[in-house]
Amino acid sequence: LKEHTGLYLDRRIIELVTGIAGVEHLERPEYLDRLEVLRREAYILGFAGIHIATAVALAAQIGATGLLLATVNPLLLAVPLFAVASFWSGRRAEAIRQAALDQTAVRYRLARYLFGVATAPAAGKELRVYGLGDELLGRHRRVWDEIDRIADAAAIRGLAWTTAGWVVFTAGYGSAIALAVSQAVSGRAGLGDVVLALALVAQINRQVSLAVSIVGTAARMARVADRLMWLDRYSCARRADLEHLPAPAVLTSGIELRGVSFRYPDTDVDVLDGLDLFIPAGATVAVVGNNGAGKSTLVKLLCRFYDRTGGTITVDGTDLARIDVDEWRQRIAAGFQDFARLELVARQSIGVGDLPAVDDELAVAAALEKAGAADVTGALPLGLETHLGPSFGDGADLSGGQWQKLALARAMMRRHPLLLILDEPTAALDAAAEHRLFQRYTATAAKLAALNGAITLVVSHRFSTVRVADLIVVVDDGKVIEAGTHDELMAAGGLYRELYDLQARAYR
Repeated sequence: LKEHTGLYLDRRIIELVTGIAGVEHLERPEYLDRLEVLRREAYILGFAGIHIATAVALAAQIGATGLLLATVNPLLLAVPLFAVASFWSGRRAEAIRQAALDQTAVRYRLARYLFGVATAPAAGKELRVYGLGDELLGRHRRVWDEIDRIADAAAIRGLAWTTAGWVVFTAGYGSAIALAVSQAVSGRAGLGDVVLALALVAQINRQVSLAVSIVGTAARMARVADRLMWLDRYSCARRADLEHLPAPAVLTSGIELRGVSFRYPDTDVDVLDGLDLFIPAGATVAVVGNNGAGKSTLVKLLCRFYDRTGGTITVDGTDLARIDVDEWRQRIAAGFQDFARLELVARQSIGVGDLPAVDDELAVAAALEKAGAADVTGALPLGLETHLGPSFGDGADLSGGQWQKLALARAMMRRHPLLLILDEPTAALDAAAEHRLFQRYTATAAKLAALNGAITLVVSHRFSTVRVADLIVVVDDGKVIEAGTHDELMAAGGLYRELYDLQARAYR
């Protein structure tokens, strides 16, 4: 039962976290801290069945002991009442422990991060070149020293409260023994009654000790259950206000952003500030600009990872915020700069881009062809059946460029998306390879546009590869400052021309 309960809780936490439509919560430290505590403490709920059974049996034992005490001397029934102080002090000690867990959550996350950096292959080369092993070890030790300091202080405070509670109970325990002895001395009770009373009082002491432990664990379980309910409420609250209009089957007009503003949570700077942009149906659009201009943020809004803080975004005249977010995401295909390296069988690593077709080898092969990535799987020892990544068994490791090609193939799995987003999709590739791939994307975009009016949106820092786009949008300081074809923007002599010429000179 314990294992099944633990498995259920793991699945429930995954379901609640992934069920939240956006990604804002994943970038909030306070949310991550609470999730860290829940992750560490959730296992305790697996013991709930055992503790309930133990509590029921203990209640019956205490009841039977109480009846026997009453037969010896009704005054001895007061002994269990002294345990109230122990119960209360135990609850207080658990509250102190929980507060320490909250206080150290961010440090636990930091310690896990440092451990991951030190032991995962991604940073292995840099750690050795720069000699960072001792530095990481030192930081890890210092973080744990802080955790231990806070935990030890909480343990001492908790022990003080627990000791005070047991002092009160010990006073009651001692009084009961004194009462039994005095009755024997005065002749009001026989030796057998005294022995029975002492045995029962000693048994009450053991039972109270166990009861205090059970109550403390129950309080801990209640706190974990409350954290789980918090996560449930948090997840539900972020779905409650969502509307569920259907996503369009085709685009006839396009996507319009009017006066769109956005700032990330807990910041006071608008990343997008009054951005206006119309993307016509069927267009291939390139978004360019300096780092930090707001290009990737624009992509996040279009994917509904965040909702804009001001202005409107409409799809064929319908507010994007009113369209069912899951339906809208099903009409999107996307390749991101910070792509996932899914260490699965190659066929699945690509196929999850369209779950219904995850095992369709023809669909996977077509996606590979569109992304220009057939050479990657062709070189694998078992082709599409090769397990990827070094983490498990004999998995094949790939270069950064190869991983990115597979991520792009994943983006090509959906056959008829309304919006194909490629956010710095070829950052790990050289300029020539990027240019060839962009020509492939342009051909794919033309087919999709003719079929359902699909829009292809490309974010790139290489200006030479985006010049064939139908519309080039220049973003700077959270606003669209220029838009047009390559020739129009070059003739205008604005920021686009300046950046294009600067980059062209660098490649000469």
